[in-house]
Amino acid sequence: MKALAALMAVAALFGSVQLFHGGSGEGRTAADELTPSPDDYRLVANGDEASCAVKRGTEISHGLSLLTVTANCRRVLPGIERAKFWREQDDGTVTFSANGIDPIVTFGVADGDGYESYAPALPLLSLAAGSD
Repeated sequence: MKALAALMAVAALFGSVQLFHGGSGEGRTAADELTPSPDDYRLVANGDEASCAVKRGTEISHGLSLLTVTANCRRVLPGIERAKFWREQDDGTVTFSANGIDPIVTFGVADGDGYESYAPALPLLSLAAGSD
């Protein structure tokens, strides 16, 4: 009787694991969980003096997306932690703002991947794909 109960428990456990992973038999690996999404960025001030993570969220209208800025971003640029919106213009410039309109910081497309700030002029900030 105990063996039957143990067998049923194992079958239930196996079934729940299959259900959790979509029944594909393939689970998520640690590498999958550490892979940043294409909407994860690293914000860096003046050649890596300070850095933090930002995440572009759901697009709510053409070119305007939600933005998540970690609290430690205030070390990079005081006030940036209030930013809630990412606005991408047709020319490729990106602004972060608290209200979706008035920019806290404005970025232009960099020579490589990512962006570089030009307003405010100091500190110079870079925004590149990848998390902190």
